[in-house]
Amino acid sequence: MQATVRADETSVFPRFLDLAYPNIERGEGVWLETSDGQRILDASSGGAMVACLGHGVSEIAEAAARQAEQIAYFYNHHFTNRPQEELADRVIGLIPEMARVKFASGGSEANETAVRLARTYHFDRGHRQRWRVISPAQAYHGSTLGTLALSGRRRSLQHPYAEYMPAYLHIPPSTPRLDPTGEKALEELDRALKEAGPDTVSAFFCEPISAAALPAYSPPDRFWHGLAERREKYGFVVCFDEIVTGMGRVGSWLAAHQIPFEPDIVTIGKGLGAGYTPLAAVLCREHVYDALAEGSAEFDLGHTWDGAPLPCAVGLAVLDYIERHKLVDRVRERGPELKAQLAAALKESNMVGEVRGRGFLLGISLVDPRDGKSFLPHELDAATLVDDIAFERGLLVSSTHSTPDGFAGDEVLLAPAYTSTDDELEEMVERFSDTLEAVENAVKKKL
Repeated sequence: MQATVRADETSVFPRFLDLAYPNIERGEGVWLETSDGQRILDASSGGAMVACLGHGVSEIAEAAARQAEQIAYFYNHHFTNRPQEELADRVIGLIPEMARVKFASGGSEANETAVRLARTYHFDRGHRQRWRVISPAQAYHGSTLGTLALSGRRRSLQHPYAEYMPAYLHIPPSTPRLDPTGEKALEELDRALKEAGPDTVSAFFCEPISAAALPAYSPPDRFWHGLAERREKYGFVVCFDEIVTGMGRVGSWLAAHQIPFEPDIVTIGKGLGAGYTPLAAVLCREHVYDALAEGSAEFDLGHTWDGAPLPCAVGLAVLDYIERHKLVDRVRERGPELKAQLAAALKESNMVGEVRGRGFLLGISLVDPRDGKSFLPHELDAATLVDDIAFERGLLVSSTHSTPDGFAGDEVLLAPAYTSTDDELEEMVERFSDTLEAVENAVKKKL
């Protein structure tokens, strides 16, 4: 097969119809190899923060093969199975504040399930008017219409589909630029509650530590304390999207374990299947489950692969690998040094506004080098420039361009595999530093 494939050369419907896509032939550890032999250093776990164990871990593939030989699939509506039961027990053992687990195939499914679970919780308790959801605007929660509605990024994400989405409410994020104390976000939350009518609000939905849209950022403690007060006063539930941060990415099994707040519902995903199978999950506390058990005794929501034997067997193998190699400890202990190394490598750049880091999730905010604080002009699309120049240097990173929404500018995310060696991490930092120097030079010529 040829080294790159253009849209006019394939039967595949690509994401971008005007690009040529390199053909990846294989992967080993944190390295990807194209069909013409080019080696790419993977600093973002497959590009979507999924391959947390790196590529080519044979024992996980072998676990999938063993399960497939026994039974790979049946619809979860009719039966249960040993891998599903064991994986649920393992997850609850690692996250004991949660009581039940419902499996799904990916983050969009899991987050949509969480919204429906929150709604059913209130419905079964007789609060049928509760359906509205409030969430921070600068976020990404999925690509279905329901999960897309959770983001308030009207211009960069929701256009032209806004008419199809539920009328959820959004608050500006409490970033250092907009709201360093968290007080404004709480005032906006009060405004949204008043606008909706507090007794119509089902859930507040957010990332405890942001991922794609504002990598490695978490609001200040004041916001979390205020959110807890309002949950107690008004009776909505709080859902945490930990599709990226869950299962060790930030140096703990949940990002929730690092902030002063306990959610009612949590979604996890990418690190659970580690890129070896589509797998995600929704976790809930006992009071959420009890409301359904004592009410309708039903949560009639099923996706085709929910809880199937094959993905659950892979999930067990992934957890075995993470625990046996103490990888969550590795991420927690190595993360601060990785952030410091990245910050030091970028300190001379006039285009870096902030370097953030939680475990192996790092975020770099880009700014206009002319004043060191403004967003870069929208038409430059610096995020794409970063990705392209990084790839030219044999480095895979992930960037986002949400400048039109006004909450954040161009952001770059690094999310290396938990298994990355010190030498590999240092090489990622070095290649990224070279990338950003080249990007800054290119940007200055266009300003």
